[in-house]
Amino acid sequence: MSKKYVTDYEIGQDNLQKFGLDIHNPVFIISALIILAFVIVTLIYPASANETLDGAKWWAINNFDWLFMSSSNIFVIFCIVLIFLPVSKIRIGGRDAKPEFSNISWFAMLFAAGMGIGLMFWSVAEPVAYYTAWWHTPLNVEANTPQAKELAMGATMFHWGLHPWAIYAIVGLSLAFFSYSKKLPLTMRSAFYPILGEKVWGWPGHLIDILAVFATIFGLATSLGLGAQQVAAGLNFLFDISKGINTQIWIIVAITSIAVISVVRGLEGGVKILSNLNIILAFVLISFLLFVGPTLDIFKGFGNTVSAYATNMFDLGSFTQRDDKEWFHGWTIFYWAWWIAWSPFVGMFIARVSKGRTVREFIIAVLLIPTLITAIWMSAFGTTGLEQVINNTGELANGITDKSLAMFQMFENLPLSSITSSLAIFLVIVFFVTSSDSGSLVIDSITAGGKLDAPTAQRVFWAVVEGGVAISLLYIGGKQALNALQAGSITTALPFTLILLVMCFSLYKGLNGELKHLQQQEEKK
Repeated sequence: MSKKYVTDYEIGQDNLQKFGLDIHNPVFIISALIILAFVIVTLIYPASANETLDGAKWWAINNFDWLFMSSSNIFVIFCIVLIFLPVSKIRIGGRDAKPEFSNISWFAMLFAAGMGIGLMFWSVAEPVAYYTAWWHTPLNVEANTPQAKELAMGATMFHWGLHPWAIYAIVGLSLAFFSYSKKLPLTMRSAFYPILGEKVWGWPGHLIDILAVFATIFGLATSLGLGAQQVAAGLNFLFDISKGINTQIWIIVAITSIAVISVVRGLEGGVKILSNLNIILAFVLISFLLFVGPTLDIFKGFGNTVSAYATNMFDLGSFTQRDDKEWFHGWTIFYWAWWIAWSPFVGMFIARVSKGRTVREFIIAVLLIPTLITAIWMSAFGTTGLEQVINNTGELANGITDKSLAMFQMFENLPLSSITSSLAIFLVIVFFVTSSDSGSLVIDSITAGGKLDAPTAQRVFWAVVEGGVAISLLYIGGKQALNALQAGSITTALPFTLILLVMCFSLYKGLNGELKHLQQQEEKK
């Protein structure tokens, strides 16, 4: 796998040098047309589109729960095994490669792109929902009991712990290795070179990349729309600002505008700075909660959360003999499909910033450390929320009335609630800007044939498209259109699950071949 393949690939591309763009014609054009057609149909028939795609989503979830669950288990096992294999010593980019970013900035970027925004949205709402049986309970445990409290935290961690990060790690490590160590373009198709060979530069590769663009742009646009609803709800809760469509649209416009500025500034001056800011603000927020919240309960809650996660992992991870099918499908399998749908975006971005790390360093940083940080975060916010429910304090005592308000309802019963809620809103916005910015970098790389230095105008184009799709669907189609978009994104998880399984085999084959090559070089010395 030498530079020859890159040259062949570049010669085979149909690059259009128009309007300052550098376009990989099949992927860019077909992706753009699919997105345009989807948006137009959804806007004309929002109810029908929502019904059709929601049906497809639930068909995939209900009929392939075994595939989603077993595959996710395989991804976790595969990642953990990689840590202890000899291939773990391989350095991404070659033995002399140096990291481009400090450990703190590196972790901040991969965490912010991975699921930072989700932790803000669900860290209170999800445990409270499980405890109060807002929509069924995990393992059919009786609601509002000590066992329900334990499982509420254990199940929440199950959804935000090892499994989603293993999915991201598989994609991220595959793309980083084949791009930086094997000198192939940074695009999804490159991870399949050991299996497909030269065919990755033809239509099999085009289809893989198009599917990745489709999942990424729709996932980001959905998150922008749903995130705007959360921010608007927070502003209404705090300042009595209207949370209607106009407010949500202005929020998306603001987020997209900041993202465009960040995109123009580039990776070093944009995403890196925003990610570092995210980590600082998140640290301030959780420190405040530890100080003024139920401190002792939070510290106990961390141990209880980790224990509940570990002891219930196998029961929660089983797909046979489930008595809680509705909860299992509506929460766990939905989450797994969502993480897999997001994996091209998050995995490719993680790969983009991970040059110079060993395989072992990569897996530990992408799989284990985020799981630990998530446990701390969920324990602090989830425990505080549950204590308010148990002690009949504030709005949360009534259960989940509006999941987008759960975090603000929790802050309302703590000191300086206006300040902390305002900080939380700002952090949500910054997380969304980071996601939009990093998503634009990823889509731009895919549609430019894996190039890392495509014109800035292209990245700006994709940032604007993300915001434009979210605004148009929200304004014309409302929540039904957004739900259709989300359902379409999740439906792509079914074929992507198979792609990820093949990717595991391809990655191991590539790493094993690289290890033999390095050993041969050592023997010649």
